[in-house]
Amino acid sequence: MNAGKWIKTTALVAAAAGVLLTGCGLSSAASYVPPAGPGSISPLPNLPENPTMTVTSKAFTEQLILGKIAVLAGQAAGFKVKDLTNVPGSQPARELIHSGQATMMWDYTGTAWMTYLGHEEGIADQAKMWQSVHDQDLGNGITWGRPAPMNNTYAMAVRSEAVEDLGGISKLSELKGLDPQDLTFCVDAEFNSRSDGLNPMLDLYGLERGNPKSVPDSNVGIYDTGAIYSATDNGDCNFGEVFTTDGRIKALDLTVLEDDLGYFPAYNVAPVLFGKFADKYPGIEEVFAQISPKLTDDALQAMNLEVDVKGREPADVAFEWMVAEGFISEP
Repeated sequence: MNAGKWIKTTALVAAAAGVLLTGCGLSSAASYVPPAGPGSISPLPNLPENPTMTVTSKAFTEQLILGKIAVLAGQAAGFKVKDLTNVPGSQPARELIHSGQATMMWDYTGTAWMTYLGHEEGIADQAKMWQSVHDQDLGNGITWGRPAPMNNTYAMAVRSEAVEDLGGISKLSELKGLDPQDLTFCVDAEFNSRSDGLNPMLDLYGLERGNPKSVPDSNVGIYDTGAIYSATDNGDCNFGEVFTTDGRIKALDLTVLEDDLGYFPAYNVAPVLFGKFADKYPGIEEVFAQISPKLTDDALQAMNLEVDVKGREPADVAFEWMVAEGFISEP
C-alpha cells in the first residue's frame, strides 16, 4: 500500500535507484507480456522510426498489473517498449521517472503528495488531491495524466454476514451507535500508531480509544497486514483495516464501510509521464486517458484477486482486461 512511512532523503533515494539500476542493468525480472494487436489504441500518427517508451512500476501485485497494462498500451500505440516493471519501492520507481530513465508509470496521488512532495497531511477530496499533485509536480518535470476512479486508500471493512447483526452498518459514522463490545478492530502496527491512523480516525468519528465505554484498548488487535483480512472474515474482530482495491475484499466477501466524513486521503491512480517524453509525444496522454476511466475499484479488486488468490500472471490478467475493454486485440 502507498499510505506508509517512506524515506524522504534525496541522497538515499538516489543511492537506492543507483543500486537498482546497477543490479538489474535496466532490465526487469518480470518483462513477459503476451503479444497484442491494436484496438481502440492504435499507433500514434507521425511517430519517428523506432520510438521508445520505458515503463516502470513498483513491485506489488496491483502495480505489476498496471505496469503490464501500460506496456501493452505503449506497444499498441506504436512504441518499442522497455519493461522496467517490478521495481522494489516507491522512491526508486519515482526516481526512474524523475531522472527520465523511465518515461511512464501509474502512481498514486496520495503517495506523491505525502511521500514525494513532502506534505504532512493528505487531501480527502480526490479532484483537489490530483490537481494539487499535478500542479506541483510540473515543476519537477513530471506530467500527471487524468486520474482513474480507483482509489487505493485505507478503509475499514466488516464481514458481510455480520452487517445486519451490527445494525445494517454501512458507513463509519455509524460506529458511534454500536455497543462497545462490538467495536473490535484488527489493524497493523503502523496504522495503530501513525498520526493519521486509527486513533485520529476514532476521534473524528466520535469514539475514544482507551475509554471502556467507547473503544477499550483490549478491543484493538494488532496483526500483520496480510493476516487482517482473514482475521476479519473469521470474526476475530468486527472491523478490519483494508486497502480498498485488494482482491481479498471480494474473495472473502467483506463489506467496505463508507468514509462519510472524509478521513482517509485520496490515493487515486493516474498515468505519470516524464515531462519531456509527454512533450515529444503529445498523443500519449490521450492513450492513457482512454484507459483511466475504466480503472475502477471493482476492476482492480477483480484483477488483484486473479493474481493474489488464483495465482495467475499479472501480464495475462492485464492482457485479458485490455482485450475485454477493446483497447487491444488478440493477434
